[in-house]
Amino acid sequence: MRPHRRVTRRAKTALVAGFGTALLAGCGVGGELKSAGRAPTAIGPARLWPQLPPASAAPYDYGEGATARIPGITVPHDDVHEVDPVAVVQAGLKATTSRSSGSDELPADTVRKITACRTAPAACPVLQPYYRDLTGDGRDDMVLGVRRSDGRLSVRAYMAEAGRLTRIMAVSDSVISVELAGRDVIMRVPSAIAGYEYRTAWSWDDHQRAMLPTRDEILRQAPETAPSGRPNTEPSPEPTMAPPTVTASAGRR
Repeated sequence: MRPHRRVTRRAKTALVAGFGTALLAGCGVGGELKSAGRAPTAIGPARLWPQLPPASAAPYDYGEGATARIPGITVPHDDVHEVDPVAVVQAGLKATTSRSSGSDELPADTVRKITACRTAPAACPVLQPYYRDLTGDGRDDMVLGVRRSDGRLSVRAYMAEAGRLTRIMAVSDSVISVELAGRDVIMRVPSAIAGYEYRTAWSWDDHQRAMLPTRDEILRQAPETAPSGRPNTEPSPEPTMAPPTVTASAGRR
């Protein structure tokens, strides 16, 4: 057994006194606390024009929160790698969104090219898919791009649920680039101010069950994209991707 040591009250007093002396000795010139100056006074938010009534409707429809179940597409084992991206976009032309939203309505010429992807694959506007777990459920989701005839890019994200495919993001814009960072889809868009750009991060919202624009900011353009900067020739790392397959069905590759 471990020996039991009895400590008397006098010994305890001496021990505490010695410990206090050591603490005082440690606060000498070498390690003393110094003031950093007066802390700034905290100023709370002040509401301006409190008499104005709050807005009851959004000024425009950005397409946020609009989802759509893609008809006719089944996802074996909820693995989005098993579905054909061209078939997904084609089937999505007949999908009904969860709410009215025309922010990602494709031009008629783009729709014709999507429909003809099987017979004219060289003109197919569906870009290669990228895969990343955006929802945090441990399974990859699919991010697709569709080149529109008006020069804009339609960015779409899809998740698998119970063998079905749901579009959880669909937005079109004139983009500088689209990036995957963690579980976010980041879109960089030119600004009307020279040398600046808009940067929007779309993130999964579990309550809405959709990708929402959680951060929207205007920033100085990076040197590689600014008009006065030199182009960046260094290749950037890319997430896992696979080229779209143009097949007769959306089955297993």
